[in-house]
Amino acid sequence: MIDFHCHLDLFPSPSAAADEVERSGIYALSVTTTPKAFPKTTMIAKGRKRIRTALGLHPQLAHERHGEVGLFVRLLGETGYVGEVGLDGGDGFAEHMGVQKDVFDRILRACSDAGGKVMSIHSRHASAEVLDALARQPGAGLPILHWFSGPTAHARRAAEMGAWFSVGLPMLRSRRAAALVALLPRDRVLTETDAPFASTTGGQYPSSALSDAVVCLARLWDADVEATRRQLNGNLRTLTETTVAIRRPTFDLHGGRPPLVRLGRAASPGRVDASNG
Repeated sequence: MIDFHCHLDLFPSPSAAADEVERSGIYALSVTTTPKAFPKTTMIAKGRKRIRTALGLHPQLAHERHGEVGLFVRLLGETGYVGEVGLDGGDGFAEHMGVQKDVFDRILRACSDAGGKVMSIHSRHASAEVLDALARQPGAGLPILHWFSGPTAHARRAAEMGAWFSVGLPMLRSRRAAALVALLPRDRVLTETDAPFASTTGGQYPSSALSDAVVCLARLWDADVEATRRQLNGNLRTLTETTVAIRRPTFDLHGGRPPLVRLGRAASPGRVDASNG
């Protein structure tokens, strides 16, 4: 199973959540909300082959943490993954869109200067602005739109730009899921939880939410569950084996030395917490 967007550092017990990820055979991308949280969060993944840590600066925190962009740039060479980054036009955050755009543009330029990264991107109520920013920096790497909730026209545009999408159980159970999922290229979809903000109660890592998400996705695709699981696993393998190489550890899908991450040119509920950074 695959969880391409979760916040392991924000669980009540990050180590217990990481243990459950490993025990359940899940490949997880542990995103961060601030650059200061990144070094400590990388320690959660230490010695764990199935967990990778992404360097982030969450858009809901950008107006408070924009001074950490310099630290973000300095840490960027330590990972092939960036997230959670992006823009948020929701209530309480739209008023800070100017600083959010400046931060996101600087992050994308840094990723481009570094040769490109795999990026988990937040776009709640700002999908057009996110796509415009990505279009200005086509060398920034491979964008994966986390919990995409924008209009279908924007989903279509994102797919045409070569973007990927990560989808979670609550999203797949929503009323508009069928229409949205029908637009997403099946070979560019991964599952996620966004836990502990979604998909879970009681602070436990929600392994079952991933298996349930596969079942929901299979139904929306009118496909067999096992075939859907193979498709998702194949997508993750493809993600680690496409165009421009980054010499950073990726998920060990080959039972030995991790392959190079290769990049093409190509919305989360609730508020975030920066308590661990």
